[in-house]
Amino acid sequence: MQKKLKKYSVLALISTCIIIGFIGILYFYKFFTFIGTPLNSNSNEKLFSILPGQNLAAISIQLESESIISSSRYFKLYARIKKAGKKLKAGEYLLSASNTPAQILEIFLKGRVKLYKIMIPEGWNLKQISREIENSGFCDASFFLTLCHDKDFITSLNIKSISLEGYLFPDTYFFPKHTSCENIIQTMTDHFKKSFTPAMIHRAEELGFSIHEIVTLASIVEKETGTASERPLISSVFHNRLKKDMRLETDPTVIYGIENFDGNIKREHLQILTPYNTYKIKGLPIGPIASPGILALQAALYPARSDYLFFVSKKDTTHKFSKTYEEHNEAVRKYQLGK
Repeated sequence: MQKKLKKYSVLALISTCIIIGFIGILYFYKFFTFIGTPLNSNSNEKLFSILPGQNLAAISIQLESESIISSSRYFKLYARIKKAGKKLKAGEYLLSASNTPAQILEIFLKGRVKLYKIMIPEGWNLKQISREIENSGFCDASFFLTLCHDKDFITSLNIKSISLEGYLFPDTYFFPKHTSCENIIQTMTDHFKKSFTPAMIHRAEELGFSIHEIVTLASIVEKETGTASERPLISSVFHNRLKKDMRLETDPTVIYGIENFDGNIKREHLQILTPYNTYKIKGLPIGPIASPGILALQAALYPARSDYLFFVSKKDTTHKFSKTYEEHNEAVRKYQLGK
């Protein structure tokens, strides 16, 4: 009797081990199938957010509840096997049930967050840039402007200026949602530093200008040009006037110094004394009046060879250039007064 009981016990144990082994094999088969199989191969992308501080369990449950994966339990196990539990980066992701769970985890680990585009055109000033930053859903325009005039913050960026006017390089940028004002500004100023190459710094020194003075001059060239090919010629006029100790007398510098300018420059505006009004001050203004692009910077560094001292708009985005005051007055009568 005891022998029979022992026999049955052994058989039961073997059967139990077989069942457990089978269940284990089935579990691991389902697990590995889960890792490499998308939930729905025809699914579209959707926005999925990982919040700062959100843990792996909550993320896994959210993925399942949004029908991106089939099992939060398997995803959590897979992430732990990959030692990724604490490496999932907060942000917005474009995910689809057509991604395998392995691909989804890879997207999280590499931080492939959704990026939002910000376009900063050449010739925009700080106020225009700040409004675009706010309209793009990032930070408050007034706070952005405050940072751009904060002496300590400017110093931390290694920019030698009273403001960041001219140093937020115009280009198309891509940022994740919730990027701070500070990080946006640092990205733009870093882009400026990379664009203003050592060769350009050396050229500025050859001309006897500081980087700040070249950026200031380039910003004026940028605001005066409607046709890109004229930049070096317009730059030559300003270089020639500076050499002759003549005032630059450029309208964009007057406009920059006027609060709430309505778009209509008047004779009385030219008489307002500001650190930017080049009708009243000699030399360059105290700082840039806009963000110059690379072509304007190059024009400031490499002006065309000319004897021109004046130019006037022909009202078709181009200008008439003159060597003498008499020629200039004649051009003004022809192109501005229609005489």
